[in-house]
Amino acid sequence: MRRHFLPLLLLATAAPAIAQTAPVISEQTLKDVTKELSSDAFEGRAPGTAGEEKTVAYLAKRFAAAGLQPGNKGSWYQDVPLVELSAKNVSPLVFKGAGAPISLAYGPQAVIGSYRVTPRVAVKDSPVVFVGYGIVAPEKGWNDYAGVDVRGKTVLILVNDPDWQTPGLDGPFGGRAMTYYGRWTYKFEEAARQGATAAIIIHQTEPAAYGWNVVQSSWTGAQQVAATKNDGADQSAAIGWIQHDAAQKLFAGKGLDLAALTAAAGRRGFRAVALPGTTASVSFDNTIRRHMSRNVVGVLPGTTRKDEYVLYTAHWDHLGHCEAAPDGDDICNGAIDNATGTAALVALAEANKRAGPTPRSQMFLAVTGEESGLLGSAYYAANPVVPLAQTVGGVNMDALSMAGPARNVVVVGKGKSELDGYLDRALAAQGRVATAEPTPEKGFYYRSDHFSLAKRGVPMLYFDAGDDLIAGGKAAGKAAAEDYEAHRYHGPKDEYDPDWNWSGVVQDVGIYYAVGRALAEGDAWPNWVAGDEFRAIRDKSRAGGGK
Repeated sequence: MRRHFLPLLLLATAAPAIAQTAPVISEQTLKDVTKELSSDAFEGRAPGTAGEEKTVAYLAKRFAAAGLQPGNKGSWYQDVPLVELSAKNVSPLVFKGAGAPISLAYGPQAVIGSYRVTPRVAVKDSPVVFVGYGIVAPEKGWNDYAGVDVRGKTVLILVNDPDWQTPGLDGPFGGRAMTYYGRWTYKFEEAARQGATAAIIIHQTEPAAYGWNVVQSSWTGAQQVAATKNDGADQSAAIGWIQHDAAQKLFAGKGLDLAALTAAAGRRGFRAVALPGTTASVSFDNTIRRHMSRNVVGVLPGTTRKDEYVLYTAHWDHLGHCEAAPDGDDICNGAIDNATGTAALVALAEANKRAGPTPRSQMFLAVTGEESGLLGSAYYAANPVVPLAQTVGGVNMDALSMAGPARNVVVVGKGKSELDGYLDRALAAQGRVATAEPTPEKGFYYRSDHFSLAKRGVPMLYFDAGDDLIAGGKAAGKAAAEDYEAHRYHGPKDEYDPDWNWSGVVQDVGIYYAVGRALAEGDAWPNWVAGDEFRAIRDKSRAGGGK
């Protein structure tokens, strides 16, 4: 899921003014849909479960009632082929060498999984190598795998980027702001490209952006992976995480100082370090279930430019049954994350239908598999219902905040695209402002479904609720965010609360409405700013089709 990036650039492309008449966003719709989707009856909305069947049927019904038309050749659904892997009989992760073995228990100390679709995974006596941040970035002159062959070996990797502790945004990897090289998904991708048998990330709460409780709840239980032709044969056999204190103990037992090695890994020219005489072993069985999950697609057809589309996205899935709370509750209901964003899709469909048709068509896309690595949005981006060259841009909604009205919104990816201008005008109508994310090191830009479209060139706007609350200012905003992350995020207590204050959510959904409506009523094609990482692919896409 979710959240907060760079300096503002002024909009270079002409765009229509934001309408001054505030949209009527139904608070009751937001409440009803959020309450329904996060009820225990939906069992946490895990893909491939009875909870999915209830979810997609409910959304199709609500889309139809809102006045949408089926968006995929007469169907409400786009099939997304997935594979569910459930690890069973997981052994401890054992490191052997000189001295007593270190055995890490599955769950409290280590989590292990695999992208390989195979009934049995066994890593036995694999030599262990510390590869720093596990990054190969030729354009930056950086290669943590230089001079080392890790084929058949287990690599230990630091989370985030080498310069994540830099106070500002200057540095080889964006300073404090995380790049994609810092995301755990990249770490595992690169380890597989290097031929590593196992890839293990050393967890730390600050650079990871969440505590071990989130890792444990997210990585245990059934896991979804994208179906591939080779069943993940090109991936590492085992992937996972270990607690930082366990890694410290392991390194110290080999005469190595993890803190010193971490500091060295942050400097250009770092070379991987083998842990002397150390091997890793772990094994588990996989229960394999191939299934077809679904994205839900609804459309409001345009009038004069109906082949040009504005996109609204939110993910409907959550974690299903997960690590139980002390009271025995094991359903991760995902009320905030992301029943709220999905409810906003329905409310926006209703508001746009009431306002009447726009020249451009509007697509409302509820995607599957976000919690498993943006699987549904990635599938849509690779297999779009509408060519991406005909997709003008869009907005993504994930985990709307119940902290109350704020003076600002926190933009994830601020300064990256010309959509900032649309956002600024919509906020001005509410007397609010856009600010950059205060915690760019957490890499929220790469953690929600806008990224799947962005990396294929489609400009997407994604913002978090404001952190400067009307009641209590920034201190209250920070406290609310920290409380949610510590006590509810990816846990069984992310549940619907009838006492929530929805006024801030209604305001924020109104901003999404204003931006989407301006795109749908206008004829401009907003782009990424010059020099942005996604600009070239958008230019190439647009040159081959559309306007």
